[in-house]
Amino acid sequence: MAKVIVLQHEPFEKLGIVADALRSHAISYEYIRSYEGQSVPRHIGEADGLIVMGGSMGVYEHHWYPFLLAEIKLIETAIEKSKPVLGVCLGSQLLATALGARVTKAPKKEIGWYPVRLRPALAADRLFGSAPESFVAFHWHGDFFEVPSGAAPLASSELTEHQAFRYGEKAYGLLFHMEATRPIVEDMVKGFAEELAEEHIDGQTIISQAATFLPGLHEIGRQVFNGWAELVLNR
Repeated sequence: MAKVIVLQHEPFEKLGIVADALRSHAISYEYIRSYEGQSVPRHIGEADGLIVMGGSMGVYEHHWYPFLLAEIKLIETAIEKSKPVLGVCLGSQLLATALGARVTKAPKKEIGWYPVRLRPALAADRLFGSAPESFVAFHWHGDFFEVPSGAAPLASSELTEHQAFRYGEKAYGLLFHMEATRPIVEDMVKGFAEELAEEHIDGQTIISQAATFLPGLHEIGRQVFNGWAELVLNR
């Protein structure tokens, strides 16, 4: 059975519907919970892929979160070994960093439900080829990445020029959250309540809007994550 490693940074930032795609392709997964002090593997080993989830820390805060440096090294190893990589939110920023791109604080945090626009020339992309040109996604980030050298930019939003990129054929970074379920949204609103208060954002509005936007987002997300699972099986 194929297996992927999942780097988790917050108890409530889980695989969500990514897990459904993995299970439907008979791919097992192992969480490495960095926030609990679990050691990040030094090498990708026999794992067939790597998923890096979101988190509240910044990639540049490794002096407070030293495990981030180990995660960047693991991402580099996965890319060197041509293993599929999927980075979500913080994970996309760590992937960008591993590929030599800059990650910095954004002028304004992007939290809530906002449209994402895909690049016009994505018809041939294995994950996003059948996705609509624009859709509403769930966002929760205060940093943004530059697209790594040699990578293909995939998406943007009104506030953030680069929302997704592909490096080679097997590494994808998504700044937005396609994986989120309603429980994950609720847990993030609860877990990051202080941040919402600082930004004067109503968490209950975010939760109530989930009923409107999650079904459409999940329809696209299933296509994307099933496509990534196929990369794992066909690597």
